[in-house]
Amino acid sequence: MAKVFPHLWFNDQAEAAMAFYTSIFKDSEVLGRSVMPDPELSVVRFALAGQPVVALNANSPAHYNESFSFLIETADQEETDYYWNALIADGGKEQPCGWLTDKFGVYWQVSPTRLLQLVADPDREKAGRVLQAMYRMKKIVIADLERAARG
Repeated sequence: MAKVFPHLWFNDQAEAAMAFYTSIFKDSEVLGRSVMPDPELSVVRFALAGQPVVALNANSPAHYNESFSFLIETADQEETDYYWNALIADGGKEQPCGWLTDKFGVYWQVSPTRLLQLVADPDREKAGRVLQAMYRMKKIVIADLERAARG
């Protein structure tokens, strides 16, 4: 049966990225390393919270953008803060609306479950207020979303 994995391309930082990511996510592990006949190529495999990921060192500049990101759905503000702070550490950058780039340039969305519930509320005015509040944020702050929901 076919398998589908996120695949990240690095110039020469796949090992460092794997170590960084597996240090942040619980239930993560290194699955393997492969060195290719070309000394500039190598592949690492790891799992983040059970999600297998493959990363390639290919000695070629590849740039990430917002069209592909990892989504972390968080349970509460403490979990949101934990992942946000861990991923922007050492050179990551905050982006609007709960997005960030880590120190390797990979895009992430840190989205509390409560945000997803509030923007899907059948009361469209309430959902709209929440959406407008989110647009003004970088890291998502659940208390501010709740205030916006109440009007």
